[in-house]
Amino acid sequence: MADTKEGREKQAADEERRQREREIEEAQTRSEELEPPREGEEPPRECHRRGCEESPSFVVRERYQEDTGHGAVVATAYLCRDHTEEEGPTNLENAYSGYVFRVDPVETASDADMG
Repeated sequence: MADTKEGREKQAADEERRQREREIEEAQTRSEELEPPREGEEPPRECHRRGCEESPSFVVRERYQEDTGHGAVVATAYLCRDHTEEEGPTNLENAYSGYVFRVDPVETASDADMG
């Protein structure tokens, strides 16, 4: 392309478009990540299920589209082993490209010390 004012403007517009595309791609990648527990935040001492006094072994997270369609909702539950086995996705009707259902072990102080 010749070095003209029109050529320079087109190159600048193309670069701005590519930058916006990179920013959108990065935002989509970040939206797929669940927020980790906050530093120093302790998990609850009892299972999330009513009436269960067992210590939680797993944290179950589900991110789905809000009913209004205006944002994501992240539901988090700390569950004992038995209740985690019963758990499954509950908001599939509100799934979208950023939908997540994850089960992760709760890291206890003794686990952290082991390595």
